[in-house]
Order: sequence, then C-alpha cells, then structure tokens
Amino acid sequence: MEDTNYILEAKGLSKAFSGVTVLSDTGVSIKAGELHALMGENGAGKSTLMKIIMGIYTKDAGQIIFNGKEVDFASAREALDAGISMIHQELSPIPEMTVAENVYLGREDRKMKGLPFVDKAEMNKKTQQLLEEYNLAEYIKPNKKMKELNIAQIQMVEIIKAVSYDSKVIIMDEPTSSLSDKETEVLFRIIDNLKKKNVGIVYISHRMEEVFELADRVSILRDGKFIGCVKVSEATPEELINMMVGRDLEGGYPSNTAKKGNVVLELKNFTRAGVFENVNLKVHAGEILGMSGLVGAGRSEVMRALVGYDPLDSGEIYLEGKRIQIKHPKDAISNHIIMASEDRKALGLVLERSIKENIAVQNFNKFSKGGFINHAKEKSLCKEYAEQMTTKMNGIEDAASSLSGGNQQKVVLAKCMLSDPKVLIMDEPTRGIDVGAKAKIYSLMLEMTQRGIAIIMISSEMPELIGMSDRVIVMANGKITGELQGEETKSQQKILKLALGGN
Repeated sequence: MEDTNYILEAKGLSKAFSGVTVLSDTGVSIKAGELHALMGENGAGKSTLMKIIMGIYTKDAGQIIFNGKEVDFASAREALDAGISMIHQELSPIPEMTVAENVYLGREDRKMKGLPFVDKAEMNKKTQQLLEEYNLAEYIKPNKKMKELNIAQIQMVEIIKAVSYDSKVIIMDEPTSSLSDKETEVLFRIIDNLKKKNVGIVYISHRMEEVFELADRVSILRDGKFIGCVKVSEATPEELINMMVGRDLEGGYPSNTAKKGNVVLELKNFTRAGVFENVNLKVHAGEILGMSGLVGAGRSEVMRALVGYDPLDSGEIYLEGKRIQIKHPKDAISNHIIMASEDRKALGLVLERSIKENIAVQNFNKFSKGGFINHAKEKSLCKEYAEQMTTKMNGIEDAASSLSGGNQQKVVLAKCMLSDPKVLIMDEPTRGIDVGAKAKIYSLMLEMTQRGIAIIMISSEMPELIGMSDRVIVMANGKITGELQGEETKSQQKILKLALGGN
C-alpha cells in the first residue's frame, strides 16, 4: 500500500488569466525526503502551479495542504516563513549588492536591535559557512557584487539562498539550465544532503537524464491539466515524452546534410586580457560549429566580444574573406552576424514589450520604407516567425513577460531568424526548452544550414553538442585546447579531457 503521508499536497487547482485557462483541476503531492520531478512542455502550467503554491499567484479554485493544514499564502514571504522556498528559472539578483546581501536580503543581521545598522561581518561569515558547506567557496566570495558573477555563479547563489531558509519544501525550477557539468554535480550533492535532512524537493526540468538520475516520482502536466504521476523506477523516457506531448516523438538528433561551403567567418588572434587569449576559429557556410568547455572557459565571452557586447583588446574579424570592424552590436547586425544570448532577460528581450515588438526590434528594414513602418506587414511577419517557433501565445501583442521561459527563448530565436543571418551564434539555444520544442529548433537549425547559414552553437548539454555539431572547438581557461572533427566529435571523453585543459 502506497504511503500517502504528504508534506505538501495541492488538489484541484485552477487558474485563468484574462479569461484564458492556464490550469484546470491540477495538483501535485510531495513526500518528505522525496525528489518529485514535474515535467511538461513549455506552457503546460508547471511554473504557474508552483507560483500558486508560493502565494505569488492567487488560485481560482482548489486547496493546498502543507504539514497537515490547509494554507492559502498571500505572498512568497508567507510561504518562506512557513517553510516553502523556490528557486526561480528566471534569475532576479540585485546586481549592485554583494552575494551575502542577496542571500540574506530582507532578513539581515542587525548590530543592535531597534537600530538600522546591518552587521555585514556576521552576514559574510554565515554566507561563507554556507559556501564552504556546499563546496562553492573556491569561486564565489560573500563580499563580491552580483554583477561580477556569471550566470552559473548567480544560479548557485540562488540555490544557496533557498537552502539558507531551512525550508521543509524547496521548489527548483530548471536549476541546472545555466550550470556546467561541474556545477551540476555540486547541485546534486546539495540535493542529496537535503533529502537526508528529510526536505521535500519539487524539481522542474526538461532534462530527462536528470529526472531518471535524481527523481523518486514524476508528475506530468499537459495544457494546464494533470496527466499522471509515476514512479521513475517503473517508467521509460519514451513513456514520459508521450505523456507530455500526447504523441510519440522521434528520438535522436537529425543529421546535417547541408553541403559545406566556403569560410563565412574567421577570427584571428582574438584577445581580451584576463578573459580569453589568441582565439582563432573558422566557420563554414552550412556548418554547425559546436563550442564546448566548462563554465568560465571563455566561450560566451569570445562571442560577446565578436558581436560588440564586450570590448576587445586585439584581434581581427573576417566575413566572407573581407576584414570588418565591429565596435557595437548594431555593427554585427548590419553585417548579418546575429547572436542569441544565453541571458535572454538582459540581452535577448524587453520583457514589458509585446512579442511583436521584440521580434521587430532589430528588423525594421523588413517592413519599413522611407522612414515609415508598414504595420500590417510588421504584424504579419512577426506572427509568421513566432508561429514557426511554435510559440505558445494568445496573440502577437501579448507581453513577452507573459510567456514561459521556454517560449521567451523561442521569441529570441524568431527575432534572430528574421534578421537573415549569415552567421548565427546560438548560446545555449535550448536552455529551458521542452523536448517537443527542442526537436523543432533542431529542425529549424538544419533548415538554416541548407540555406548556407553558418551556425556557432555554444552548449553545455553534451548530448546536444555531440548530436548537432559538425565540428567541435573546446576551450579551457580562455584558450582553445582542441578541435574535433568527424567521429571524434562523438567522443564525450575527448571533449571532457580538452575541457579540463587536456589533462
């Protein structure tokens, strides 16, 4: 007989926004010391369900039972105080504050009761203890400002912050989406520690391998409805995918059959002091060039400098054999070198603006003449590209902030594709994207190679890197440590050895 002694149980939850139902009679149940995975396509309602539990959204119907008592949190603060914390997929640190200040924001230590003086030394000490406990002290310091951290480090700070509340239930929304294999291992150790302390964990993820490695049970949502809950030990990946999408999905990665053309882009001796040094690479028309390396290896930094996001100390850029200068992102766009950044909130989208405006923002030449915009053509083209990306939306005028993380990523890619790139740089292109949408993105990537577009793909997902790349360049400590071609690109061992500096 199955144990039904749940620490957290949500039943019959329903929610609608502006008359559109996003959750219908949906729920989930969590046991103490269990890792319960929550899976479903983008827009299935996973994050909405969790935000209702956390008091961020109000429910229209249903009940939430925590520690044997019915609760109805009015805010995330109430949920935190009761013992439920959440690590959000979209990170929202305060850049000008330190790591310690972000971890203990709203619950700072005071030097003297009743006085508004924060005991920073005590906060730094407590944060240092947390970092040491979870083997993060080596590369995250309590007094370092958040703006000085990369995305993976910010993600780890968010995880530490959630752990610091001593919660009975922790909700993790795509916690490894920005992490390398090394940081993912640290997270898994944290999870093991929490389970031993009888903490219940809700783990939202699109990564099937993680679910089968970590989870005890998995619940599936589809179109805002609860489809079923199964024990991971009794399930197969194919069964879970079928539950998620309601149909069989072809597995594996499609082959790139595009004929490789001439060199489209060449970088010579790219250097930015202290970040990367003497980087040389070429990418051909119709080719997918994969870039691998641990977080901090310099992959994204090289591409950011290429498109003018970051300054470059020295180096040359050749496009179709002709040397060009890029000092600003607009220079890259005018040369049809387009980048889809891994940080969609900071560099990919203006969240408060509409889907249409986000797709149109760097593409006004497509629907304007003599300084006048053809608004009908703008709306039609933006809608066409958003639909090509299978973006789940009520309409093209919806705010980008209303979309799930994965659908926001699709809007970023739609904007890039409308720009007619000669070179498309895709930094973690399927981060936070569900299995069905991944297949669509891979298909679109191959359609672009057939048109002669050169793609540079930075990916921390080894199966994706191996499955989609024609060649793989590996970086470590700001330098290229090797290049793999042909069958060598399928060797995870060779890639990892080069990512560790060749050792």
